[in-house]
Amino acid sequence: MDHRSLILLLAALAPVGMAARAATPERGLPATRAEVQIELCSPLPDIERSLKLRPDGDPFEVWLFDDAALTLFERGVRIRLRTKGKHAQLTVKVANQDCARIDPKMVPPKIGKCEFDVHGASMAGAVSLSRNLSDKEWKDLAAGRVAPADMLSAVQIAYLRDIAKVWPLPEKLRPLGPKQSRAYVMPDKSYEVDVSKLPSGELYVEMSHRVPAADGLRAKDAADAMLKRAGVAACDDQSAQAINKLKLMLR
Repeated sequence: MDHRSLILLLAALAPVGMAARAATPERGLPATRAEVQIELCSPLPDIERSLKLRPDGDPFEVWLFDDAALTLFERGVRIRLRTKGKHAQLTVKVANQDCARIDPKMVPPKIGKCEFDVHGASMAGAVSLSRNLSDKEWKDLAAGRVAPADMLSAVQIAYLRDIAKVWPLPEKLRPLGPKQSRAYVMPDKSYEVDVSKLPSGELYVEMSHRVPAADGLRAKDAADAMLKRAGVAACDDQSAQAINKLKLMLR
């Protein structure tokens, strides 16, 4: 029996389970949740009345970091500072990530997650990595006294460098904001509505809903139907709202 025939014979005799394990790639990071996000364009008083909204928690402030060319946004990266009272959190979010192929070591539990974002008819994975900042740290960052790169954790830097390939960060990043935000909920708490006021005074309203990943697109259709019944208009161009906010904050 020649060498090739021996290999074929051994392969045929191998247990089915062993062959299946050999052919199965190492599992990546499970993405079990999806967040349906819908920008709303009806007047805020109409939204509050139609959805019977009530405040949920205290107001908070949000800064985003980018340069004049919005380089990070164009690369699918957000660096966001969120503050509420004495608590501050700095988050790096990277869009269009394949959760199944990400090494779980790059997104440690309790520090990061990979979830699907549902915008319009699209559904894509996104990785978020967060760290808490002290009162002095976040105030220095928001005031532009320190660079965002100096406030990122080793885990955040590693993901930007090794996975997102956005490192070093672009020069001349600056804090954009703050936008004043507050969360509202419907009576059954099925949907959360975030109302944000930009420094220039413009209001943006976004409704969101977290569901199992397998239900993401169905949940989007259900949310659209609910809004239609309530007489609340979703914005025609869902994809343009994020860039519109950033451009207004650059002024």
